[in-house]
Amino acid sequence: MSDTQVTVGILGGGQLARMSACAAYRLGLRVAVAERTAGSPAGQITPLEFAGEWEDTAFMERFAAASDVVTLENEFIDAAILGRLEALGKPVYPGAATLALIQDKLVQKQTLAARGLPVAPFREVDGAADAQRCGAEWGYPFVLKARRNAYDGYGNRTVAAAAHLERAIGELGHPQRTLYAEAFVPFRMELATQVARGRDGAVRVYPVVETRQERHICKWVLAPAPVPEAVRQRARQLAVAAVEAVAGVGIFGVEFFLTRGNDVLINELAPRPHNTGHYTIEACCTSQFENHLRAVLGWPLGSPDLIVPAAAMVNLLGKRDGPLHLGDLPAALRQDAAKVHIYGKAE
Repeated sequence: MSDTQVTVGILGGGQLARMSACAAYRLGLRVAVAERTAGSPAGQITPLEFAGEWEDTAFMERFAAASDVVTLENEFIDAAILGRLEALGKPVYPGAATLALIQDKLVQKQTLAARGLPVAPFREVDGAADAQRCGAEWGYPFVLKARRNAYDGYGNRTVAAAAHLERAIGELGHPQRTLYAEAFVPFRMELATQVARGRDGAVRVYPVVETRQERHICKWVLAPAPVPEAVRQRARQLAVAAVEAVAGVGIFGVEFFLTRGNDVLINELAPRPHNTGHYTIEACCTSQFENHLRAVLGWPLGSPDLIVPAAAMVNLLGKRDGPLHLGDLPAALRQDAAKVHIYGKAE
């Protein structure tokens, strides 16, 4: 490694790592990427691409040796892997202890509730009898969720009636996969924000945005959210408290439900750049990706404020798998005020 150039190691090579790498290059940083297979979206844009199994100790030692500080692009990496990197003397942010409180969503909910933060009623589910008790207590519908490795609605089932319980439990992979349940929240809007928290505890909070979902996948983000200022302030306060509850360092995405009575409930906490914050690349003084890097490096955090009156983000997803085809990209670019980001995935 160069004595003058800092290398940030990123566990995971998807689009979040790619966007983080683009921000890193603007700051004169180098990026090392560890992914299970070569040619990942982030691996395509760095000469320091490491392809191998994260459970392979020798592989992780090579990756660590190339990195001055290590971060991650998703919460699906086992906390024990981060612990092994920390044992090598490598700074890792967010750390193993933080990840352990977040990646199991039941533990995450327990952690937030123990701090007195508002979340929907929840309960561990170990089979149909537990699920039936949830239905009896909360009524239907309620939501069954996988405790780990679930995102974008994959790993969630809304249970409309007791007759659907057995099927939902089976579809979620129980008993091989552990589950929990949450009471259904009849929200009027979904909100989100990002919190950057530095090594010294300094925080910057991004605008509270409205998110709109289609089939449990974020489709639209509108910044700022069209809600009263009191709601925005409440969401910002809860977001900071949630990140502090897990001693987080880096950028964290926090999602909320806004109830019909204007109460704000925390839905989920993610220890990484978040898809609801992609708009910050063009619309804010400092993008979520740059502030993530600043935070994990111990550098001063940048302003998260909007530099435009408002912004919108649209998430474009294909209807089927197939080779990447950019033939229609020029047509999209005719919208001269729009900014297009291609993830760089092979399919």
